[in-house]
Amino acid sequence: FDLETTGVRPGVDRIIEISAVKVRGHKVADQYATLVDPQMHIPGAATAVNGITDEMVKGAPGIAESVQGFLDFIGDDILVGHNIHTFDMNFICDAAMEALGAEIKNDYIDTLYMARKCLPQLAHYKLSDVSEYFHISTAGAHRALNDCIMNQGCYEGLGKILEEIQITQPQIFCPQCGAEM
Repeated sequence: FDLETTGVRPGVDRIIEISAVKVRGHKVADQYATLVDPQMHIPGAATAVNGITDEMVKGAPGIAESVQGFLDFIGDDILVGHNIHTFDMNFICDAAMEALGAEIKNDYIDTLYMARKCLPQLAHYKLSDVSEYFHISTAGAHRALNDCIMNQGCYEGLGKILEEIQITQPQIFCPQCGAEM
């Protein structure tokens, strides 16, 4: 899953886009994507990153409806995303609690930690960097659904590398953050 927001500060900034894809048998089987009306002006710096404008979110569902749709979509599935441990999970958990009084208890995997372990040769670990390593198109980067599709490909590629590492150098990794234990 992936979010786009008005900034980087949970509790201050707000979600403006939520997207998720369901993967079954290594293929995208379903998707959820919605813009979210943040009930505030979207700063120019945020628009410069994700291209989402005030006009685009005008008339979009509010946070309660959008988060409820996300929760219905994910059910008890494991969540996978890039940099979700320190960013997306904070925003979505806060929004679920504030808007619905709901907790998100799903297990999750952050591909940022996987990439750091599996691709030590990279200079940077942004989703676009990891995608380029796997020759995955970065067209449309920083829009939530496009980032979900890119990350699904990265997760698959990282999984193959992780399997190879574990075969040649058996180690135990934390299922949530990918850190070596």
